[in-house]
Amino acid sequence: MSTMISFSPVSTSTFQFQCTLDNNSYNVIVTWNLYGQRYYINIYDSNNGLILCVALIGSPDNYDISMTAGYFTTKLVFRQSSGNFEVI
Repeated sequence: MSTMISFSPVSTSTFQFQCTLDNNSYNVIVTWNLYGQRYYINIYDSNNGLILCVALIGSPDNYDISMTAGYFTTKLVFRQSSGNFEVI
């Protein structure tokens, strides 16, 4: 079962949501990097410890590019066509 989160950033604040990865709750904060001119995914644990920081990568409709590969078995995918994050 997938969870969908609609990505709707605003220029005045960071975009954030909570999700469950490998049966633990994490805070995901999406920030804009001015120098790199792209969004980055920052995943924090419940103690606000940074677990992962990775560039936002869009997945095509027919293939999942997991931004949490190597860190979690649960996939966090950004579906570029719909503008949604998917927790799979």
